Amino acid sequence: MSYLLKPEGYKPLLDLKQTELGIKQIKEFFQLNLSSELRLRRVTAPLFVLKGMGINDDLNGVERPVTFPIKDLGDVKAEVVHSLAKWKRLTLAEYQIEPGYGIYTDMNAIRSDEELGNFHSLYVDQWDWERVVTVGDRTVDFLKDIVTRIYAAMIRTEYMVYEMYPQIKPCLPEKLHFIHAEELRQLYPEMDSKCRENAITKKYGAVFVIGIGCKLGDGKKHDGRAPDYDDYTSEGLNGLPGLNGDLLLWNDVLQRSLELSSMGIRVDKEALQRQLKLEGEEKRLNLYFHKRLMEGTLPLSIGGGIGQSRLCMYYLRKAHIGEIQASIWPEDMRRECKENNIYLI
Repeated sequence: MSYLLKPEGYKPLLDLKQTELGIKQIKEFFQLNLSSELRLRRVTAPLFVLKGMGINDDLNGVERPVTFPIKDLGDVKAEVVHSLAKWKRLTLAEYQIEPGYGIYTDMNAIRSDEELGNFHSLYVDQWDWERVVTVGDRTVDFLKDIVTRIYAAMIRTEYMVYEMYPQIKPCLPEKLHFIHAEELRQLYPEMDSKCRENAITKKYGAVFVIGIGCKLGDGKKHDGRAPDYDDYTSEGLNGLPGLNGDLLLWNDVLQRSLELSSMGIRVDKEALQRQLKLEGEEKRLNLYFHKRLMEGTLPLSIGGGIGQSRLCMYYLRKAHIGEIQASIWPEDMRRECKENNIYLI
């Protein structure tokens, strides 16, 4: 079911030509900063992978991948990627990347089960990145250091946008606020997880919520996460489980928190077995990716994805992701957007 937020009195700060130029400049500038900040080299990524290999991202486990037969392979099925969380780790091994270095790529995906709205589209574009780590790096302090580096690239990009378009004033806080999902739950016990995100992000402007996928004190998860890439059960912040999280920014146009990135230290053998057992998914250990991990032929890593269209939407102060990217929208949404000065590409 689609859902549209219509900010009262909304007027775009940029016309279509300025917007397109802004998108180009933001994407070029940010990826160069991300690459140098984390020491990442660009690689070419697939749009689809073979079904049944365990390589595709399962997201929350309920989203259906777009699937099609390959004629020249006897109608073997391929799946359009949801993300490249596992593929990147295989690539680190293939390229023999050393600890302290990594890769990034332009990831394009189709998520046909997405609930369409201001932040969500059928089309997903993000920078997917992955970096090799050592055993000693598998700590929450290391995670926070990497997140802080990414946030520094975001601040520099915001200033670049301000130099291009002085009417777009910088608003990112100097420091990113870190909090564990359980601490956030205790802070706002009467709220659901999305309302908690809105409350904490409005207060601090930029927040990283640690521990996405682990069960909290009330027996519920802050949000779902596939059990075979992020490590959300090892000890994290203040003794609470979780070596992963989501980076949220306050979107003043829509008066909502905007999730710009999910990232985390990836599972090692022990975490993989533990999390698959918790989710009743131990059968995945028979898949190609999981066998490689259990055999020790994949490096330890940290990685994540950063939404390209969402980042541009934030910097250019847009009310709808469809002002940044071309996609398919319900006709009633297109009509309502036009009536509210939201011009979809």
